Parts: sequence; C-alpha cells; structure tokens
Amino acid sequence: MLLADLPAAYGWRIENDYQPAITISATYGTAGSVIAPTLAERLGVAFVDRLLSVDDATSTSSPARSEEGLVGGEAEATPAGRFLSYFARVATVGTVVAPDPLVDTDEAIKARCESALAGIAQGDAGVVLGRAAAVVLAARPRAFHVRLDGPVARRIKMACEIEGLDEATVRRRQEEADRARTLFVKRLYRVDPANPARYHMVLDSTVLGVDASVDVIAAAAGAFFSRFPPAPTGQDASG
Repeated sequence: MLLADLPAAYGWRIENDYQPAITISATYGTAGSVIAPTLAERLGVAFVDRLLSVDDATSTSSPARSEEGLVGGEAEATPAGRFLSYFARVATVGTVVAPDPLVDTDEAIKARCESALAGIAQGDAGVVLGRAAAVVLAARPRAFHVRLDGPVARRIKMACEIEGLDEATVRRRQEEADRARTLFVKRLYRVDPANPARYHMVLDSTVLGVDASVDVIAAAAGAFFSRFPPAPTGQDASG
C-alpha cells in the first residue's frame, strides 16, 4: 500500500500541507536499519537514514545505508569517529573539556544533521531513522514517533541473524552503538532517547520480526492520525 492510499484506508486527512511523517528511534539489534527503509518503500515515501558520518550529514540519496551497528567511519579514526569520541568525553553535562579542533561545535553538528530533515519539517512525507528525529520534529504536525527496543539478549540474537556475525562481535557492537547513539542525543539535545514519553509507540520488534513490525507501525500510525486529525492552521497538531 502506498502513502497515497493510506488516507482512505486509515482516515488520514491531508491538510495544511503537512503530509504524514514517521520517525523511528532504534536500539542496536531491533532491525531498525531494515524496518525503517522497508516501511518507507512500502508507503512510497522518502527515507532519511541515520547520520552516516558528520561529513555526509545532508545526504539522503546516497546508495550507502546504515547498519545495526555504527558504520565504519564512526568506529574508526575519521572525523565521525573523533566526533563520537568527543561526545564520550563530554557526556556529563557541565564537564569542561578542551575543544577538539577536528570536531565541529555542537550547534554546527546539529545544523548539519537537521538539514536532512528540513523537507519533512516543512511538511514533506517521509520515514526517518535516527537523527534524534522524535526530538527535532516533536512539534511538527502529523508526525508519528516510534521507538524500537527489546531485551539485550534478544537484540543480540536478532543482530546476529541480520548481520551474519558471531555473538562476541555482536555484543561488542551492541555496547558501542547503543552508547554512542545515546550520547549523541543526550549531548546535542539534553534528553534521554530511551524516555518512552517522547514516542507515540514503543515496540519490541525482537518478538515480532521485520514484516510484522512494519505492518504494526503502519497500522498504528494510521490509527494515530485518525484519532488526532490535523488542527486548523496556527494550532498545534503534533498529537
């Protein structure tokens, strides 16, 4: 089913130039890297991937796709790698750390990350994975926010299946990815990405699998927009 068919199927109303948008925050091993693009393809809308690297912050058309774990550039001694190391050093609010000349300021990084969300923020339809999109687009009308999570043991098992890696490697990647992505959101936005209050739905995809999770998210988003139709121009319609 394409996005154009969803308003009739689920009662979505297209008003005030805001098309339906879905953000997905996913911990490692919940198949967010598979579920999000699959959902976008099924709905026939643009897919905005995770921040693959600081240098590729604005690209939404690159053939490269994120993985469950950090992409190579994040884990190595590249600008993106130094970027994550910097966040690890200044994770505690109020800690004074000498500036790293190879790393952009927090505001510069936020601007580069959020630039890929400009179209959706202004009303375009789309599915966003990561990028603290539930925070950035919190006030955007007609945005449905989803968090994918689950017990670490099940996430590790799912990641082994998705990535084809051994358990020891996956455990290391899980700790690294979860920590880095959490620090990213906490440092830039001063919020905890695990806080369920920031999402309309928290889903354990490790017990449903990819296809069923996509079905559930699409149906739940449709129900959400039916219950919280767009507000008249000038009013908050974020739900």
